[in-house]
Amino acid sequence: MTITHADVRAAAARISGHTRPVTLTPVDPGAFGAAVQGWLALESMQHTGSFKARGAFNFVRSHVERDAMPEAGVVIASGGNAGLACAWAAARHGVPAAVFIPETAPAVKVAKLRDLGADVRQVGSEYAEALEASQKYAAESGALESHAYDHPLIAAGAGTLMEEIVAALPGLDTVVVAVGGGGLFAGVAASALEHGVRVVAVEPEGSCALHAAVAAGEVVDVPVRSVAADSLGARRASRTALEWALQDGVRSVLVPDEAIVAARRTLWDHRRLAVEHGSATALAALTSGAHRPAPGERVAVIVCGANTDPSDLVRAS
Repeated sequence: MTITHADVRAAAARISGHTRPVTLTPVDPGAFGAAVQGWLALESMQHTGSFKARGAFNFVRSHVERDAMPEAGVVIASGGNAGLACAWAAARHGVPAAVFIPETAPAVKVAKLRDLGADVRQVGSEYAEALEASQKYAAESGALESHAYDHPLIAAGAGTLMEEIVAALPGLDTVVVAVGGGGLFAGVAASALEHGVRVVAVEPEGSCALHAAVAAGEVVDVPVRSVAADSLGARRASRTALEWALQDGVRSVLVPDEAIVAARRTLWDHRRLAVEHGSATALAALTSGAHRPAPGERVAVIVCGANTDPSDLVRAS
């Protein structure tokens, strides 16, 4: 495996005291089925509004500790959330950060990036185009390349979330997690499977790089057409994610955009949680029936990001 449970534990030690512990809240009885016990893991309350802060801090801190951070700082391509996290982590260490994002990135994310002091550069309409531009910038400037999901330090940092969940919820049976490029999924799987917890990996039907890779037995490029594409819009999953997806105890499911929109609305109507469509994707697996928990199954659903414009939710209330 490209990352191991030991990598996740090392990341947990490195970021301890610098990130917020995950907030866990029980779901109303019957929400996942009459006999199912469920919790929401509100990582949307993390620094910068998503789980990405964990991996970004682990990445930056590791390089600073090894005196491996160049004067030009760090550069990353992102749909928005990874860029926010990278800019935040870099600022915490006094390191310059350049963030390349698609022109289609939500304005709320662009504004937050600038507030964090990042050098923001909008390129193309998809993540892959921003990535290509960021790689060119790194080659010309000498900046350290980070990645939105495909790096061992990023994935291991994301996995620290699962370490906190299993510590708080002994006897947990299943964790449900949304997948874009697979960094969060890989880290969560490395931790969850070590603790005997099953993993349900959830993707939009129109943006399913991991599901396609599992079907093909290798990473493949996929088209990206989903309401959740701003955060789950990777054209291909990481090899690390595929390795973990092929392990026993992991299931990959798809949900339609309609279910994602409905799940996002449910989180607002019942909890007043304004989250991204990508963040509602995990819950959509349960509300749509893509994953049906068995009676008595103890389930945690990761709500991974809140960098959204809530005006459509508020207007419809």
